[in-house]
Amino acid sequence: FTLLAESLFQLRRQLEKLEEQSTKMTYEGDPIPMQRAHLLERVTFLIYNLFKNSFVVERQPCMPTHPQRPMVLKTLIQFTVKLRLLIKLPELNYQVKVKASIDKNVSTLSNRRFVLCGTHVKAMSIEESSNGSLSVEFRHLQPKEMKSSTGNKGNEGCHMVTEELHSITFETQICLYGLTIDLETSSLPVVMISNVSQLPNAWASIIWYNVSTNDSQNLVFFNNPPSATLSQLLEVMSWQFSSYVGRGLNSDQLNMLAEKLTVQSSYSDGHLTWAKFCKEHLPGKSFTFWTWLEAILDLIKKHILPLWIDGYVMGFVSKEKERLLLKDKMPGTFLLRFSESHLGGITFTWVDHSENGEVRFHSVEPYNKGRLSALPFADILRDYKVIMAENIPENPLKYLYPDIPKDKAFGKHYSSQPCEVSRPTERGDKGYVPSVFIPISTIRSDSTEPQSPSDLLPMSPSVYAVLRENLSPTTIETAMKSPYSAE
Repeated sequence: FTLLAESLFQLRRQLEKLEEQSTKMTYEGDPIPMQRAHLLERVTFLIYNLFKNSFVVERQPCMPTHPQRPMVLKTLIQFTVKLRLLIKLPELNYQVKVKASIDKNVSTLSNRRFVLCGTHVKAMSIEESSNGSLSVEFRHLQPKEMKSSTGNKGNEGCHMVTEELHSITFETQICLYGLTIDLETSSLPVVMISNVSQLPNAWASIIWYNVSTNDSQNLVFFNNPPSATLSQLLEVMSWQFSSYVGRGLNSDQLNMLAEKLTVQSSYSDGHLTWAKFCKEHLPGKSFTFWTWLEAILDLIKKHILPLWIDGYVMGFVSKEKERLLLKDKMPGTFLLRFSESHLGGITFTWVDHSENGEVRFHSVEPYNKGRLSALPFADILRDYKVIMAENIPENPLKYLYPDIPKDKAFGKHYSSQPCEVSRPTERGDKGYVPSVFIPISTIRSDSTEPQSPSDLLPMSPSVYAVLRENLSPTTIETAMKSPYSAE
């Protein structure tokens, strides 16, 4: 950009000198007086267009509280946005002022109107690392909703608030070498929310817009949103996992998502509608595909991030595929998958064999963020116990699919080593016996599913050891059936 700008300005200066020379010396048929004006007009036109294309939004509007959800802005919450002039003009340092505004002379689907509060005019300056290019970063802008002429606030149209697109515009003027150049650029469309609970659907709108169109300023896009190709959308889903939780999706996981979105298991072709992605409930469920996927992202981010990054969470696998994978494996082999019926839930399924050699599968009730807040998931896998028939409680989880010893896979993620048996001290009320939460399930002899999966029972190691030594498994099982156990 800079070299081209310098060349055009040099060409413009040469044309001006030619004009001076033609007044002193010319001849009949001299082409300079005839073509100079046209050439000067053409060069000036190229300069204007070069500058207009060099004035860009380098970093799209984003709330600092949600750096991985750009272009979703909450009213009265500060956001940042950065602009840059790609042509290096160190002589204009702190001389070019940029003004920010919202929805300037544009048509939107929204009945809501906004203004920008905070410092909305700033001067461009040279960054030390930019080698002379001018930039400006707005850090204290806040969108504020204006009251309508009727005194009401909010949207009265047929579209969801999260489907309304807005645009932030930036204007400046550059005076250089006798030229006055007015510049204007806009951010990509943004979504304005008033409550953080609207953020997931707002982000879905941003994703769909950028996947489905190349038009950077179609603010009425959701008046008739086009479909998106399934392969392109799933590629974006993998990127979403990679950027948000540090690991993308493999082909098997993408195939499972394709099956949930369509009747096909291949994601190489086909189209998907906006309604199917974000508005219509999944068959037999009370939530949409995007709500289900967003809940999984939140679960990974807050509770099982290290396990996900290490690749130990298969996650997206159907029950049918799960049993196909486990049926020929050693007893105690298990895998981790996300629940399809519980929002933000993760479960594990293990395989064993009955006395007559019949293959059996056991799936524990999904753990949600509430239970995972009480006990880390890696510790649950380490300490999980099952009481089955007359057997002593034991951990059925031996190998992570396909054949990785459990402790080898998750050992580094255990919050602490299993507590040894402790004895109470003789120092009065100061001699507390330490207690831990132990996840325990009971399985009846006529059932292949944990009866009370994922109950977390507070029990000290010493008490648990005494129980195992002095009580029968039946008595322990009866004691476990507390009226406070989870349903």
